[in-house]
Amino acid sequence: MFGRSIGDEADEEVHVDLSPMIDCIFILLIFFIVSTVFVEETGVEVNKPDVGAAASALDSNSILLAVTEEDKVFYGGESIGIQGVIGKIKPLLTETPDMPVIIQGDESASHGAVQKVHGQALLAGAQKDKISISTK
Repeated sequence: MFGRSIGDEADEEVHVDLSPMIDCIFILLIFFIVSTVFVEETGVEVNKPDVGAAASALDSNSILLAVTEEDKVFYGGESIGIQGVIGKIKPLLTETPDMPVIIQGDESASHGAVQKVHGQALLAGAQKDKISISTK
C-alpha cells in the first residue's frame, strides 16, 4: 500500500527540537549585551540645587563632572581638580566632539568653582551649547 493507515499514526512519537530556540536566545542575549550603553557616574554624591520645572533629562552618553561642597572636582570617582578637567575630557571630546558635558555642582559649592570647571570644559573643546549644569 502506498498510503498510511490510521493505526500507523499512534505508533510514531513526536520530538520537538529545542536547539534553534536556544540559538535564538543566545543571539538575543549577545545583541542586548553589545547594544547596552553604560553610564559612568562621577563617584561622589552631590546635593544639586532644586530649580523646579527647569530641570532637563540627562543624556546617557555624556561626560559627568562633579563639584563637591569643598570645591573639589571629580570625574569617574577620581579627584582631578579644576586643572585636571582638560586632561580628562579632551581625549573624549576628540573622539566625539559633540558629546555633552554635564557639571553636577553641589548646592554648597561656590559658584566660582563651578564656573571655572565650565571654562575648563570650553578650553578642552566642548561645544558651548553642549555644556550644562545639572540640577534636581
